[in-house]
Amino acid sequence: MIGSLTLDQLRVLVTIADTGSFSAAGRKLGRVQSAISQAVATLEDVQGVLLFDRSGHRPRLTDTGRVLVGQARLVLASAGRFQAIAMSTHAGLEPELVIAIDPLVPTAPLIDSLRALGERFPDLPVSFSTEGLGGSLRRLRSGSAALGICLLLPAAPDDVVAYPLLNVAMRPVVAPGHPLAALGRPATQSDLEPHVQLVLSDPVDPGAGNYGLSSATLWRFADLGRRMDFLLAGFGWCRMPEHLVAAPLAAGQLQALRISDDPTPKEGLTIHAAHMRNRALGPAGRWLLEHLRERLAA
Repeated sequence: MIGSLTLDQLRVLVTIADTGSFSAAGRKLGRVQSAISQAVATLEDVQGVLLFDRSGHRPRLTDTGRVLVGQARLVLASAGRFQAIAMSTHAGLEPELVIAIDPLVPTAPLIDSLRALGERFPDLPVSFSTEGLGGSLRRLRSGSAALGICLLLPAAPDDVVAYPLLNVAMRPVVAPGHPLAALGRPATQSDLEPHVQLVLSDPVDPGAGNYGLSSATLWRFADLGRRMDFLLAGFGWCRMPEHLVAAPLAAGQLQALRISDDPTPKEGLTIHAAHMRNRALGPAGRWLLEHLRERLAA
């Protein structure tokens, strides 16, 4: 019977378990022992279970009681988070921060700022969305994400405020057994064209935002890990973030591919922190943006 259950009853139950006795729980909660006993008796009666074995000198938790104490802790913790989020929102903090991250963005440079965010706003729920290339911008525009950590190619759109954070070097690579690996010289457009190019694209609009296409046959992927599987298996060639292919290159699982007049910027692709121009970030979003800019943009 859940309708009559109260947080106070659960708090009494947990306090008894933590302190070891009804009298100690009463002292901790500032109540007389008879009030504690009555709260437990009411809880047992309403729920139809025996929480304590009273046959000995001191009441002891039954097996059912031990299980329900664990459940009571979860409920009280959840209620605490509910109250903390409500209070933070009342004070002006956004109720949730949703961050959309492009698949090419390395996680390591973001970790320190995200850890600091958790310490600064410990009760703030944070959600992450990683989709295919272009997914972050789409989420910003739909309002389902407040902050994007993303590529904006060929340039930042007018409706977005973007701050450059870091560059990600891109390496053309191919499996050692692939015909392009035996070329022995920089590949030209005519060399690349007959071979499958493994392309990371937007699953909602596969034709949008594709840059550096050189092959006549394209295999499109929304998931970077899946594309890596096919790359290692020798199905085609592609440009990959250097931080993801460094280990396979060192292990001989991949081979670097030189390309004549490669349009990819030598300094790499720029990763931006972005939000919609007409939609201001909340306090936590602004704090994270400034922390990222101070750490990375410098």
